[in-house]
Amino acid sequence: MDVRWISASGVEDCTWSDVSSLLERDDGFVWVDVQSCDDEKARALAERFGFHALALRDVLERSHLPKIHAYPDHLFVVLHAPEPGESGHIHLIELDQFIGHRYLVTTHGPLAAGVPIDIALKETRLVVERLQAGRLQVGTPFELSYAIVSSLANRQGVVLAGLATEVAGLEQRVRGDLGDPVRVLEEMFLIRHELLSIRTMAAESGEVFTRMSALDRMIPPEAPPLIQDLINRFDRVRSMSDSEKEFAQGVIDFYQARTTTRMNVAMERLALIAAVLLPVTAIASIYGMNLIVGDRTDFPQLAIVLSLMAIVVGGMLAWSKRMGWW
Repeated sequence: MDVRWISASGVEDCTWSDVSSLLERDDGFVWVDVQSCDDEKARALAERFGFHALALRDVLERSHLPKIHAYPDHLFVVLHAPEPGESGHIHLIELDQFIGHRYLVTTHGPLAAGVPIDIALKETRLVVERLQAGRLQVGTPFELSYAIVSSLANRQGVVLAGLATEVAGLEQRVRGDLGDPVRVLEEMFLIRHELLSIRTMAAESGEVFTRMSALDRMIPPEAPPLIQDLINRFDRVRSMSDSEKEFAQGVIDFYQARTTTRMNVAMERLALIAAVLLPVTAIASIYGMNLIVGDRTDFPQLAIVLSLMAIVVGGMLAWSKRMGWW
């Protein structure tokens, strides 16, 4: 666990044994960042901060829905950041926060198999770098939480921007050579699924902070404008995800219409060939094929039959062209 003391003078690295004395000071606040929480660390957090057993259970188990719980002296918030995986899968990178008056405790995970812990630490590490470089000043745990969640919302936007680029690339491919139709259509549906995942994540995160805005007794005076800004950020990601999803669906519809049109043209041509050859087949069936019998082939009658077939085929082609079939 990384323990830091945040004050007007900057960031100071501390140890877990320092937490009790730090909580008694009034010239700053404590930030405890737990990279990977287990049963032992959960018990330590419960003993030191008095966190509820249900909240700690949510920390230890994967949660697929963002949530917020208000306790007498702190808020417990669960959020997710997106991380693109293979085959159109979006990993939910869980970030849990305990926001108190004198402390902020953040935990990461549990993570899906194959997702490194560095992916989960992007937001907190970025905020630490900004604090240490003096580019970020925070006076309360809630302001620090706001900075972390802002980075999380930004990650949602970055992933969305990458998906928008992929949609634009697919549109160009659809307008050109279709290539393998099965593979192209599968890529389209996978991208649409990713856009839906980002949209759902942003909408649910926004709902968490909409709920938080109603907890007047639990939030500090500086919180309302910060909460509203986060609501706007998540709503913007949700709105842009909707727009990109509609655009992707338009590309899919265009692709399906174009493919259907090509199939219809092919079927029309096959039908035309069948219609042209039908009279020829009828003549051959009715007249029989006894005109060609070795040395006794009747060449005059054969010439008459072939001429008749040619005239019928030519007439069928002329009629089909006049009807606009080709």
